[in-house]
Amino acid sequence: MGVIYGGRSVEHEVSLVSARAIMQALDPGRYEVVPIGITRQGRWVIGASHCALPPDPSVHGLVRLRDGGPARALPAVRGGPALIRGGLTPKPGGRTARGAAGGALPGRLDVIFPVVHGTGGEDGSLQGLLELAGLPYVGAGVLGSAIGMDKALMKVAFSQAGLPIVDHRVIRRCDLAKGGDRFIQSVEAAFGYPCFVKPANGGSSVGVSKAKDRGGLIAAIDLAARYDRKLIVERAIDAREIECSVLGNDEPEASVPGEIVPANEFYDYRSKYIDPESRLLVPAPVTADQSRRIRDLAARAFRCLDLCGMARVDFFLDRASEALFVNEVNTIPGFTPISMYPKLWEASGLSFPALVDRLIRLAIERHAEKKRLITSYRPGRNGRRSLTKG
Repeated sequence: MGVIYGGRSVEHEVSLVSARAIMQALDPGRYEVVPIGITRQGRWVIGASHCALPPDPSVHGLVRLRDGGPARALPAVRGGPALIRGGLTPKPGGRTARGAAGGALPGRLDVIFPVVHGTGGEDGSLQGLLELAGLPYVGAGVLGSAIGMDKALMKVAFSQAGLPIVDHRVIRRCDLAKGGDRFIQSVEAAFGYPCFVKPANGGSSVGVSKAKDRGGLIAAIDLAARYDRKLIVERAIDAREIECSVLGNDEPEASVPGEIVPANEFYDYRSKYIDPESRLLVPAPVTADQSRRIRDLAARAFRCLDLCGMARVDFFLDRASEALFVNEVNTIPGFTPISMYPKLWEASGLSFPALVDRLIRLAIERHAEKKRLITSYRPGRNGRRSLTKG
């Protein structure tokens, strides 16, 4: 099986640590793992001596990689699509392909575990490539990944499904020059300060700011616009941050919920990966009724986006009213040692290795289901249809 990691997104380092943890969890007696890295420049590298993975699956590895960069990298082996077509597409007999750099590529991969967080890996583009290659892969498909990545469209889907969401406004970067002042005035009239500003497409809280006045809002919009062409401004509520892991295909299961207690004012990138003062409470100190509602809403959000395999659903629990809001869904959650997704399943009775194994089985099951679909059509005699399976 192949593990694809890295990528050109701002979550590159997080992906490296997640990939290392997943590969260490795989039973070598059952899986032959092929590491497939994507560099920051978009080059695809492959092999056991792959580039950029930290020496151990530690969050401190993120800091070392960010400061010093990888010590060495393999030569590139063509572009991503060519690599998929030549080396990763399943072939009868398991014959070996050769890369541009002369290294051996796998002749057959039974399943792909994509661990590319953020843009280019979690937005449906990588999933589309794997669909075209006819390869089973872990996690959501093209549509669920794309909507799950775009927070603005995600909120539209949640609203239509009757899921509770926080009041928000959306603006595109191209509209800021001609309508930025009107947008700021509409935000102030709708919910005022403080408020949060986010890139619509992003992760790990990169580019997210809390604005406490008009000057702060203008600066926050400018920062978020550096990371995406579409921005979201949300009402700030005094809330606890609750997360729930979901696992499955058509009948998803939800884990026990957990709570994030950030070291900073909110759970930003530093709180998540650098500051050791942030705390994860697993399970979350919530009532039985709150736990039931969280798990129910998590499964509903999963089905709303037509997801499969895995997702982490994030919530806000209002401290005063105890109202629950669905914040967002992450279709490729982190698998680092501090990541909530595996921790919540471990607290629910599923170990890290068993979780990874289950995700692989779910990917193969979903792929087998797709293979049973009819993919061609020929009109038959006397107007009757002739249907053929793909």
